[in-house]
Amino acid sequence: MTLTAFIIIGITILVCAFIQGATGMGFAMIAAPVVTLLDPSLIPVAILLLMIPLNGYIGFRERTAIDWRGVKWVSIGRFAGTFLGLWILFVVNLQQLSLLIGWSTVLAAAVALVAPAFDPNRTGLVAVGLITGITETSTGVGGPPLALAFQHKAAPVLRSTVALCFLVGEVISVIVLAVSGKFTLGTLIATAALLPFLAVGSWASRFVHHRLDGPLLRYIVLGFAVVSGVVVIIQAW
Repeated sequence: MTLTAFIIIGITILVCAFIQGATGMGFAMIAAPVVTLLDPSLIPVAILLLMIPLNGYIGFRERTAIDWRGVKWVSIGRFAGTFLGLWILFVVNLQQLSLLIGWSTVLAAAVALVAPAFDPNRTGLVAVGLITGITETSTGVGGPPLALAFQHKAAPVLRSTVALCFLVGEVISVIVLAVSGKFTLGTLIATAALLPFLAVGSWASRFVHHRLDGPLLRYIVLGFAVVSGVVVIIQAW
């Protein structure tokens, strides 16, 4: 990775950590396409590793608002989806993975923009977890299904519950990927070097998160995600 690419990725991680800390979503949808363009070897391990401390911080910060029922059923589905996502990683090459990331980002963001309000039942939450497990383990992007499930909840509930769902799922995915030999020393070093950017963005979000219900930033995040996904698709072709 060149110094220029590292700086661009670092700034992206900082901005994404701030957005996710403020709104409860957006980190992987924005970061994964940018990282894929500049260094696809970091996908999905670096994204998953960076999101563990980020979501741990967000969940702890607003722990009193967590929807524990939602976390339970999403996590059950998430566990099953992890293994399907791992299978995808083993059967696709980097170009195919880039296309998968691009299309999944665009489609997920588009669905999140137009989906009507709904309150998912147990089956719906398990399905959301299953889809999240597949997409996050294979591409690092798992936010849109969770955002769909909780987007009409109060902002603290959305942020804290999605963060905890992410955290549980990311730990599962990281363990499975590590056992499967998907970790490399280069990826771990690059991830460690990006942690200061993550810390600054997360810390900055604490000054604005309580003032936001998220609609404006939600549209900005999803719009940027669509653009990023399209760029990744074009580059992969």
